[in-house]
Amino acid sequence: MNKLSIRDLDLKGKRVFIRVDFNVPLDGGKVGDDTRIREALLTLQLAMSRGARVILASHLGRPKGKVDAKYSLAPVAARLQELLGKPVAFVTDCVGAEAEAKSKSLRDGEVLLLENVRFHPEEEANDPGFAKQLGALCDEMFVCDAFGSAHRAHASLVGITKYVRQAAAGLLMEKELLYLGKAISNPDRPFISVLGGAKVSDKIEVVRNLMKLANGMLIGGAMAYTFLKAQGLPIGKSLVENDKLDLARELMMEAAERKFQLLLPVDHALAESRDSAATKITDIAHTPDNLMGLDIGPKTVELFSREIAAARTIVWNGPLGMFEKPQFAQGTLGIARAVAAATRNGATSIIGGGDSVAAVEQAGVASQISHISTGGGASLEFLAGDKLPGVEALTDARAGAASPSAGKVS
Repeated sequence: MNKLSIRDLDLKGKRVFIRVDFNVPLDGGKVGDDTRIREALLTLQLAMSRGARVILASHLGRPKGKVDAKYSLAPVAARLQELLGKPVAFVTDCVGAEAEAKSKSLRDGEVLLLENVRFHPEEEANDPGFAKQLGALCDEMFVCDAFGSAHRAHASLVGITKYVRQAAAGLLMEKELLYLGKAISNPDRPFISVLGGAKVSDKIEVVRNLMKLANGMLIGGAMAYTFLKAQGLPIGKSLVENDKLDLARELMMEAAERKFQLLLPVDHALAESRDSAATKITDIAHTPDNLMGLDIGPKTVELFSREIAAARTIVWNGPLGMFEKPQFAQGTLGIARAVAAATRNGATSIIGGGDSVAAVEQAGVASQISHISTGGGASLEFLAGDKLPGVEALTDARAGAASPSAGKVS
């Protein structure tokens, strides 16, 4: 990672603005799942232990630039206080007189959470005036630990960096960049990518970029049917993107020309509809016209698992079937177990995307995965080779070390 880290900052007695990703589900006025809050704790505890005066900012949901009580971060402040075991002050706006007064009243090691930055339309517009107001709350020190939002050029992620001396990565951001960065720049080989999900169109650039970087690609989920139909195979009533058939043929031709290993399912679990309980397993070539494929079959799990077992780097994004239905989850769970086994044997495994993460948790192997990415969209864009605005805006490590005014724009 070539960006400044929170570890490099002199935090003692300084107000530091930390952008976190507390976009968590709320249930009955309480936090329904505190995973994202827990993921930020190491950064917060480091800052507090070093005597920082911590000002936290996050978005929650899509309030469309207006104050909306159902998207308030007040329940998050209460849950964060429980997790830290220390008081967390909360202010009902992220800018303005009250926010400034509370930020200035903080003492070393204390924490203040600002209200939802998306209550202001200027946040998503990356408005310079709004960014300057956010920057005024801290002592010219900014830490970004919101990798899941780093693909957004918003004021609390990008604009604010123009009004601070140092813009550093938090520990979670640092971990994401280290793992994902190594995967696309210097992976241990063989490097196998596993892609699932519903649509080829969602992952075209990821497929293209990983075909340049990886040694092989395993494609499952509904997106596989566009490739299978493009090969002339029967797919019954399976989901397919007919407008992407030419693209699928083009990608497969490119793989063949470059001798790139692109593997598709050889069998699958079928049903009459997504709501059907009964399943039938057939080879792809014997797919009945009246059924749809909703999970990869046991032969495909075995085929994919052999490739995964031989890999030294594995990047997986997207479920390999209609994972939310137990009768169509076996393929995805089987791959989760295969990835965990490869990791135990020394491979580096990186998993991103909510359903893939849910799969390794349901399979009971989450603790055996090298890195579980917090950013679905951000990790996809990173793997597609795109620059992430929230990462690019951070101070370069050498510049930050060489000059205390690095990153500041008057």
